[in-house]
Amino acid sequence: MKKILIPVDFSKPSENALRVAAELARKNDAELYVLHVVEMAETLFGTEQFNINDEQIVFFMKMVKKRFTKFLDKPYLEGLKVIDTVELGSPTMGIKELQEEKEIDFVVMGSNGASGIDEILIGSNTEKVVRHSKVPVLVVKQELEKLEINNIVFASNFDEENLNAFKKAKSFADSFDANLHLLYVNLPGNQFYSSEEITHQIKSFLDKANMSDFENIKIYNDYTIELGVINGAKALKADIIAMPTHGRKGLSHFFNGSIGEDVVNHSTLPVITFKI
Repeated sequence: MKKILIPVDFSKPSENALRVAAELARKNDAELYVLHVVEMAETLFGTEQFNINDEQIVFFMKMVKKRFTKFLDKPYLEGLKVIDTVELGSPTMGIKELQEEKEIDFVVMGSNGASGIDEILIGSNTEKVVRHSKVPVLVVKQELEKLEINNIVFASNFDEENLNAFKKAKSFADSFDANLHLLYVNLPGNQFYSSEEITHQIKSFLDKANMSDFENIKIYNDYTIELGVINGAKALKADIIAMPTHGRKGLSHFFNGSIGEDVVNHSTLPVITFKI
């Protein structure tokens, strides 16, 4: 964790994310790349309807830059290497391009979440980043005066494809000397499995991870995986939820959704996702 990206929109959630990122940067001697994207449809540039000339854009960008400078005037950033960038265009594309250009290895984002028709048709920028990011994304909802991580829950179905995500979550937990708990959500109906079947699945998973002596395992019963992850994490008094995410796209995402995105959207706890 040497290059941390924090997309901000000057809101309270993004300030919460910046504070958390600053603590992570101090702990890991990392650089902070703080990005603000002025969201404008790319199709409008150069058209007659988009009545803003180059001079007006430059003036507008200077005003945003001034606000950005004020936003970054925080005592908790003192002594840290902070690189700030203002871009025009799509936030999702701006984040993706900066990730690739600067070889970012960790993203911290604030979020209010989304609900109702916005969640179905639009979603939030945070959800889109979680869906597409190739590096871990930590999503922060509530203000945290101090980042205390003692218990981390890794929620999974414990299929073999999640081994790499689990190893990353374990490494993240170890960096904080935190307890890592494995959480399996058991559902009613034809998705129900006995405790013996689930335990066998998890033990097999741990054998493949060369961690057969791991004992912090929790099986939680609930009506949906999303509810089970959120409620199970609360029962374990977790500070952070860690999850693998497939980052489904297109029709597959519309019909099946992504559990990682759903949990990010509705959990009040910070959530860190690892792309499979």
